[in-house]
Amino acid sequence: MASDAAAPLQADEIDVGKLEAWLATRIDGFSGPVSLHKFPGGQSNPTYRLQAGSANYVLRRKPFGPILPSAHAVDREYRLISALHPTGFPVARPHALCEDDSVIGSMFYVMEMVEGRSLANGLLPDETPEARTAMYRNLVSTLAQLHTIDHEAIGLGDYGRPGNFFARQVGRWTKQYRASETDHIPEVEKLIEYLPDTVPEQERVSIIHGDYRIDNAMFAPGGTDIRAVLDWELSTLGDPLADFTYLAMQWFLPSGQGAGLAGVDHAATGIPSLEEMVELYCGLTGRDGVPQLEWYFSYNLFRLVGICQGIKKRIIDGNASSDQAEAAAARVVPLAEAAWDFARQAGAK
Repeated sequence: MASDAAAPLQADEIDVGKLEAWLATRIDGFSGPVSLHKFPGGQSNPTYRLQAGSANYVLRRKPFGPILPSAHAVDREYRLISALHPTGFPVARPHALCEDDSVIGSMFYVMEMVEGRSLANGLLPDETPEARTAMYRNLVSTLAQLHTIDHEAIGLGDYGRPGNFFARQVGRWTKQYRASETDHIPEVEKLIEYLPDTVPEQERVSIIHGDYRIDNAMFAPGGTDIRAVLDWELSTLGDPLADFTYLAMQWFLPSGQGAGLAGVDHAATGIPSLEEMVELYCGLTGRDGVPQLEWYFSYNLFRLVGICQGIKKRIIDGNASSDQAEAAAARVVPLAEAAWDFARQAGAK
């Protein structure tokens, strides 16, 4: 995790004394005192840097206040990184899971602090062309590594439900959207009708991250290697194309806005083209190619609609965990419009 953490907001205060006592019984070699600082962002599971006498750690907890069913499952995150870490896949070392709400008010887990760089600007303006090439290749190679891990062999055979992943997810995000709906959005209604009827066939099952993008990869300080992949809240077993097509959307989003790379001069910047990334991913995962992307982009944006709508509802309910929550909530309608545009490109009427 990066070190740009701020002091906890008053609404997010945690009883540090209780936490310190619990940590002392769960982490070998732990010693206090503990100071607690909340990382910026994190509209979903609030994340904190713990500075202790023994080492620095990271704590992720469920958010304060009412939450939607099945959301914010930090125990699933902990189970996943506990299974992945021994394989050599880049995740933070897990230390302990607390399912006792009386310690800090909710379930939470603690993992090691990984020092590195989280880079939200997809153009990577401070890097050389050679570094940009290496970083994007590492981003795709790391995803391919995840998708080729034998989930049965590491004890995650039951980490997701059987059946078509996209059919299941469309249903899930429709329910999540309905549970947090605040306005009538015509494009969302059309997507809810269109997507279930056009779900593509699923050819493979793998561990999927669920939110794989450049700013969820922690790059080495001053280097191009990925030290850790972060934020596993949406992870499950499913169609690996869900992760790859979500990452691929980066090449279609406006450059200069977050991770967007549309219109980038690949030769001048060193940022690989999407075609190069498809070739690399397919070579590492044994695929002949990837299918038409527009349906997948429509689905991925629809899912983001559901996520942002949930944030909007939490703002209304008074328990959003990030000062960036209002900006995320304002994205609901633009995301729905973009999702429907891709659906039309995929053949929706």
